[in-house]
Amino acid sequence: MGFKCGIVGLPNVGKSTLFNALTETAAAQAENYPFCTIEPNVGEVAVPDERLEKLGQIAKSKEIIPTRLTFVDIAGLVKGASKGEGLGNQFLANIREVDAIAHVLRCFEDGDVTHVEGTVDPLADAETVETELMLADLESLEKRVPNLERKVRGQDKEAKATLALIERTLPLLRDGKPARLVERADEEEEKLFQTLNLLTAKPVLYVCNVEEENAGAGNALSEKVAARAAEEGAGTVVVSAKIEAEVAGLDPEERTEYLADLGLKEPGLNRLIRAGYKLLNLITYFTAGPKEARAWTIPIGTKAPQAAGVIHTDFEKGFIRAQTITTDDFIALGGETAAREAGKARDEGKDYVVQDGDVLLFKFNI
Repeated sequence: MGFKCGIVGLPNVGKSTLFNALTETAAAQAENYPFCTIEPNVGEVAVPDERLEKLGQIAKSKEIIPTRLTFVDIAGLVKGASKGEGLGNQFLANIREVDAIAHVLRCFEDGDVTHVEGTVDPLADAETVETELMLADLESLEKRVPNLERKVRGQDKEAKATLALIERTLPLLRDGKPARLVERADEEEEKLFQTLNLLTAKPVLYVCNVEEENAGAGNALSEKVAARAAEEGAGTVVVSAKIEAEVAGLDPEERTEYLADLGLKEPGLNRLIRAGYKLLNLITYFTAGPKEARAWTIPIGTKAPQAAGVIHTDFEKGFIRAQTITTDDFIALGGETAAREAGKARDEGKDYVVQDGDVLLFKFNI
C-alpha cells in the first residue's frame, strides 16, 4: 500500500516523459503538443527500499514484495481550466481522486520544445495551475452554501459546522490563497475539512524538470521554485525527465554506471518517492518470514491494530499484540530468533504507535 500521486502541470513541461520513465512504460504519449494525454494514465511502481532486500535475505524469503506507489498522469492544464477550457473539468475531476499533487514545472530552456505561454517561468506556471484549482474550489464551495444555510435554519448541527468551516475557507480562496492554509481547530474539524474534497487542500510536491547537466544540484530556476515551496510548506525535488527516460531502459548494472558518469547516486524516482513520503507523513513497516518479506506503508502515528488492518481487516478486529523488532536489530542479529534470544523482540499492545522500519509479527484471534 503506497499512495496515489497525480502528475499535473502545463502542457509540454515533461509530465508524460516523467511518467513514462517512472513507470518504465510507454503508456503515456510524450509528444510536443498540448493535450496529447486525453485520458489519465495510471501506472504503479515498486518503492525501492534496501532494508527490504536485506530482511528477505536473512529470513530466506521465497518472495520479496515491496510496497507500491501509484502515479496518475493527468493531461496539461491551461488558463480557464476551471471553466472547462482545454477539457479542464475532466482533468480537475481526475485530480480530486489523488492523495497528493506532483506539480511538474519546466525549469529548462529548449528551443525545440514549445511552451504554452511562450516563455519559461516556473513560478508563473505554478500560479497558473494553482489559480485554476482555487477557482474550481471557490465555485464548488459557493454552490454548497445555499443548501447548507437551509439546513442550518432547520437546526442541523453538522451543516452548521460545515458552513462555518466553508465561511472561513472562502475568504482565503477569494484572496488567491489555497484552502490548505485554513486553520482547523481539532481532529474532528480536520475530518470535516477532508469531506470538502478541495483541490487546493491536497499536499503539493513541486517537481523541477531541469537539463541533464543540472540534475544533481538544480539551477537558478529550480532554486526559485524551492524558495516558493519553503514559503508554502510544500515539498520540492529536482529531476531531469530526459535522464529518467534513458535510465528506465537500462538494466540495474548499466543504470548504476550511467548515473555514476553523470555524478548521480540514484535515479530521480527514489528522490521523488522520499519527497512524497515526507509530504504525506508516511512510513514503512515490514513483515518477514520464509514465505515472503513484505513492505507496508502507513501514515505516521498509526497504532498497531490499524497497521495490522492494512494486511487484513481480520488482523485489526482480532488484534492481540505485535511482536516488534527494529530493522537494525533484525539485520545486525541475523533474524527473528536471534533477536528474541537477545531480548530485542518486544510485545506491543493496542496503544503502540508503529515506527518506521519496525519488523512486525501480529498475534490475533478471530
